Amino acid sequence: MKILGIDYGRKKMGLAIAIEKLAEPYDVIRIQKAGEATTKIGEIVKKEGVERVVVGISEGAMGAETRSFGKRLSGRLGIKVEFWDETLSTQDSQALSIEAGLSRKKRRGLEDAFAAAVMLQSYLERR
Repeated sequence: MKILGIDYGRKKMGLAIAIEKLAEPYDVIRIQKAGEATTKIGEIVKKEGVERVVVGISEGAMGAETRSFGKRLSGRLGIKVEFWDETLSTQDSQALSIEAGLSRKKRRGLEDAFAAAVMLQSYLERR
């Protein structure tokens, strides 16, 4: 089963893909207007044959906004969207990318995709 992980943000979102038990960074999409994120993600879901989406969720107002986004995404795509705690995923992804020897420029460009991969890997290991 292919699963898409999303590190939600208002201006950009990190994406990761998992096939079976291994999550990998996929891409970072930039959003400029309402509805653009669901369209772009819908195209990726179709292209990659994704069967489930996992959206990283934080606490507070941003968490409520993320849940709302996930529900809209589920309705639009017609596939199951789950939520998973993304606490510390950005910090963990930064540490792992430094450990892997990635340049600062590459780390900055893919930081959100790495965070999505860390969150999605956590989901895979605990479900």
